[in-house]
Amino acid sequence: MENITVTAEIPNLDVVNGFVLGKLEERGCPQRIQLQVRLAVEEIFVNISSYAYDPEVGPAEVHCEVLEDPLRVVIQFMDHGKPFDPLAKADADTSEEALLARDGGLGILLVKETMDDVRYSYEGGKNILTIIKNL
Repeated sequence: MENITVTAEIPNLDVVNGFVLGKLEERGCPQRIQLQVRLAVEEIFVNISSYAYDPEVGPAEVHCEVLEDPLRVVIQFMDHGKPFDPLAKADADTSEEALLARDGGLGILLVKETMDDVRYSYEGGKNILTIIKNL
């Protein structure tokens, strides 16, 4: 599994996206799937950048691997920030009334809806969020 480590700051989102999308492009991944993965990566990385170390800044590790049989991409995000399981909360209310009144908070639902598997663990002082998308 290849990885990169960047400072968890929003300007580094382009580096993270380039790293992950480069792996998908190497495999000739369809644009629709690349877009879904890109949106999920953006949501997760922006959340890490915004909340994991607040008000400080720290590292974010991103591991990415394309696996065979079945063909899928596995992406792990790791940070040493405050322990936080984004999957522990109930899914956001997507009724029309709730959406009109809502200010954000739909990102993890988007990730869960577009990825084939999403897992969280806290190990060795690290938040580890893993997303898997079948290709």
